[in-house]
Amino acid sequence: MGRGDLSDAQWARLEPTLPKNVGRGGRWKCHRKIVNGILFRQRTGISRRDLPTRFGKWKTCHDRHRRWSADGTWENVLRAVQTDADAEERIDRSMVGIDPSTCRAHQHAAGARRRPPRIPRKRILPAQHRPDEALGRSRGGLTTRIHLIGDGGCRPLAVLITPGQRGDAPQLIPVLERVRVPRPGGGHPRTRPDHRSGDKAYSSRRNRRYLCRRKIKHTIPEPRNQRANRQHRASRGGRPTDFDKSLHKRRNEVERTINALKGFRAVATRFDRRAYIFHGTVTVAAIRLRLRS
Repeated sequence: MGRGDLSDAQWARLEPTLPKNVGRGGRWKCHRKIVNGILFRQRTGISRRDLPTRFGKWKTCHDRHRRWSADGTWENVLRAVQTDADAEERIDRSMVGIDPSTCRAHQHAAGARRRPPRIPRKRILPAQHRPDEALGRSRGGLTTRIHLIGDGGCRPLAVLITPGQRGDAPQLIPVLERVRVPRPGGGHPRTRPDHRSGDKAYSSRRNRRYLCRRKIKHTIPEPRNQRANRQHRASRGGRPTDFDKSLHKRRNEVERTINALKGFRAVATRFDRRAYIFHGTVTVAAIRLRLRS
C-alpha cells in the first residue's frame, strides 16, 4: 500500500457502495487500484497522463472517474458513507456551517466544447452539467467557486459548484437542499440540521424566511446597511434578528473543512474542463475526508 492509498478498513467501508460487475465476464477488473489512482491524482494535482504505472492505464482512471461523475455514482457513494457515519453517530448536526471558497482555474480548464456532453450509451446530460461550465472571470482570471456545507466534525455534507463571480446569498437555498443523509432503516432522509451558521454575505430576507419556514435555527450577523434600513422603516422593518456571538464562534469549523478539502491540489486548482467532472473531483475529496474519520 502506497502513501495516501486506501487502507484495508477504509476499503472495506467503500467497496460495498461501488458499482458491481454485471454481465458475462464482468465489466471491471479491480476498483481498488483505480480508486487509489484517482485519489493519487487529486492529492498531487498532476496530469492524468503522468500517473504511475502501478495504478494501471491513466485513461482507465480518467474514464471511470468521468463516467461515475456523470451518472451520479460519486454522489451515491458519498450518501452511503454518510449513512454509515450517521448510524455510528459521527455526524454532528448541532452546528452546520456554510461558506464559499474560490478556486483558481488553470488554463487547461478552459476550452471545453460548446456541444453539451452526454453520458456514454445514454442520450441524457450528466446530472451536474452546467452550460457555463462553472467558469467565471474576476480580477484574478478564471475562477470557480465551491459552496460547501459542513457539520460540526469538519466533514462536508453537500457541495455546489458555480462560477467565481456568483454571489453567496442566492446559493444558500440550493446548497442547503442538497443535504440528504439517508436513514439506515429507510424512510425520509435527514435534510434539516439543528442549527445553521454563516457570515454576513448570507444575510437576506429571503434566506431568513426560508430558514424560518423549515424551522431551522440560524446564527447570521446582520450587515450594517440592512440594520439601518430596518430601523429607518420603523415598525414596518420587522423585529431585530437574533444573534448569538458564542454560537457564531463555531463558524471556524466550516472554514477548517474548506482548508481540509483544498488540501487536495486538484481541488485547490481546477484542471477539469467540464463542470460535472470537477464536481465529481470535489465529491471524491469529500468522500476521502469522511473515510478518514
